[in-house]
Amino acid sequence: MPKSRIRKKADYTPPPAKTATAIKLNSRAWVAPVMLAMFVIGLAWIVVFYVTDGSMPIDSLDNWNIVVGFGFIAAGFGVSTQWK
Repeated sequence: MPKSRIRKKADYTPPPAKTATAIKLNSRAWVAPVMLAMFVIGLAWIVVFYVTDGSMPIDSLDNWNIVVGFGFIAAGFGVSTQWK
């Protein structure tokens, strides 16, 4: 039986090295603490209003204290749109 021809395989050449590109990240380290602070302040405002039977945090606002608390929470959601 005739001997088959031996195929010569090409030597392995590694793919070209990728150059590292600098990724420019905007520093938004302030977003998470401010967002959480707004959530907590709004929640605390509403809880204090209900626990003190409407006499605190600001007595003259009456039930508008709830709106103020939800305003803080809404502001927290507004700040959360800046989070990346």
